[in-house]
Amino acid sequence: MSERLISPEDRILIAGHRGLVGSALMRRFSAAGYGHLLTTGREECDLGRQDQVERWFETHRPDVVLLAAGKVGGIHANATYPADFLYQNLMIHANVVHAAYRTGVRRLLYLGSSCIYPREAPQPIREEALLTGTLEPTNEPYALAKIAGIRMCDSYRRQFGCDFFSAMPTNLYGPNDNFDLQNSHVLPALIRKFHEARAAGNRQVTVWGTGTVRRELLHVDDLADACRFLLENYRDGGHINVGTGEDLTIRELAETVAEIVHPEAELVWDTSKPDGTPRKQMDVTRVHSLGWRHTIALRDGIRSTYDWYLKHVVGRERPAEPSSAGENR
Repeated sequence: MSERLISPEDRILIAGHRGLVGSALMRRFSAAGYGHLLTTGREECDLGRQDQVERWFETHRPDVVLLAAGKVGGIHANATYPADFLYQNLMIHANVVHAAYRTGVRRLLYLGSSCIYPREAPQPIREEALLTGTLEPTNEPYALAKIAGIRMCDSYRRQFGCDFFSAMPTNLYGPNDNFDLQNSHVLPALIRKFHEARAAGNRQVTVWGTGTVRRELLHVDDLADACRFLLENYRDGGHINVGTGEDLTIRELAETVAEIVHPEAELVWDTSKPDGTPRKQMDVTRVHSLGWRHTIALRDGIRSTYDWYLKHVVGRERPAEPSSAGENR
């Protein structure tokens, strides 16, 4: 591999540093020797406000930007707040990308989502599948905002020569995930459901959908390592998939969580609830060809995530009614 495209002396902004992805980026880049990591909270700079973002960039002048900020949530949240998901994400992405261009940021990595791809995209999903079909209705506003972010990076690269590009991670999980059943994604929702059932002495655990749809999951620390690798080595534009290249059914995932959290549990499937996209396995040929692969096995990742949940979340949240669980597929 040729000389790295970023260096430990660079001032690197991690936008969204308190979230699932941002906190993993902070851990990974710090461990790799990057000593000039910049962050900003909403109390200092609301990324949805153009004036505040431009003022912050003019003052701090980062060399590199990792754009991991945005509003995220599961099926229930997306269905309840579609305008919020569209507006807030569009504003954050537009403000940060434009300010990065105006202040001469040397490299910018924008983090998208596998939901950008068509609901019926051929599997595994190649990067070329973008905008070739209809999106999944349950998260369309969020997906549209993410697609706009990708195209912004492409457009600024084409018009202004900016070294901006995008990475498309598959479904993520790990420390600092959101375990709120109203708004969480499927894996943290399952961890909390099985834990609360075990704590309450309940053997039956209700899970949304049929259990037949398939999902690929990537530990967020693996994603953070991929981001470091791409910023150091990736020289092309456009977007590149990041995942494991392996998937499993929601039933298999729920059974694995049950084995780790509540082995005596009996699964009950609420088929009146939506499944979401039938399958979205990522084609990771490109990132593998560059020399990067994930290292954290799913069972090990679930176990360590549950340990984190026990240490940092249990006892700090109110139990939720089973019917309110808004798992995202």
